Amino acid sequence: MVSYLFHRMTGALLVIFGVTGIVFLLIHLVPGDPVEIMLGESASLADREALRVALGLDKPVMIQFLIYLEGLLHLDLGTSIHFRQPVSDLLLERLPATGLLAAATLAVSLVMAFPLGVIAAVRRNTAWDTGAMGFSMLGVSIPNFWLGPILILVFSLWLGWFPVSGRDGVASVVLPALTLGTGLAAVLSRMVRSSMLEVLGEDYMRTARAKGLAPQRVVLQHGLRNALLPVITLLGLQLGALLAGAVITETVFSWPGVGLLTIESIQTRDYPVLQACVLLISTTYVLVNLFTDIAYAWIDPRIRLGGSQ
Repeated sequence: MVSYLFHRMTGALLVIFGVTGIVFLLIHLVPGDPVEIMLGESASLADREALRVALGLDKPVMIQFLIYLEGLLHLDLGTSIHFRQPVSDLLLERLPATGLLAAATLAVSLVMAFPLGVIAAVRRNTAWDTGAMGFSMLGVSIPNFWLGPILILVFSLWLGWFPVSGRDGVASVVLPALTLGTGLAAVLSRMVRSSMLEVLGEDYMRTARAKGLAPQRVVLQHGLRNALLPVITLLGLQLGALLAGAVITETVFSWPGVGLLTIESIQTRDYPVLQACVLLISTTYVLVNLFTDIAYAWIDPRIRLGGSQ
């Protein structure tokens, strides 16, 4: 297990370093100058150059990257060009909102996915199965930037049940969580159905039925429990992508999280904040996948034995 952990952690560090370098380079290649955005087009050339020197933007890109890496080694993410405050403080302000949205999204997706997947597997080739998989296909097909405004139109403007945007109480998280959770639930429900269909015909399931156990107990305790391995893997992958999807959803609902901060930093060409947001999202994605691999290897020893060779 130690060898397996070493290989996985080494790979994760290399991925994070590669993402950091690529993102830094792409950010500086994107058209637009933060100095012009801050001073405006009417500013003099001398004022622009003075501010560019003060921000360290006059140095070659490679030198800026090395300075950035040195700051990361000291856990220093730099200072925001636009907000004029440490980037770490900005992230700490926005992380609770993103964490709340992620937790609510996970709860919504699990509540929707597992019943749909189990019912579709147990009632295979029936109307229940068709309806559940139809919902799954619909959930996968609808993009967040379309579903979000539709939910706002129906449940906020027409019915008046939830706030239109912002973070104001528990009710404000419902629509963003539904927007993100619907797609995640659609993917998970298909995996739950597929995994359940594989285990329903196993010998231990027939033995459990022959012992006279209640059908619900056979399905949930013996079937669903043994079908969780691939579901856990997919859930880890989807959780990693949750922050990336939250960028669009947070923008639609003006949710004050890391996703909205990412969009704001793009609009203002705030390089330090944008780099920190992308680094946080990518690192979270890599770490979630790493923990998923570890959990999978802990549950199934064949995984870690194969990965350590």
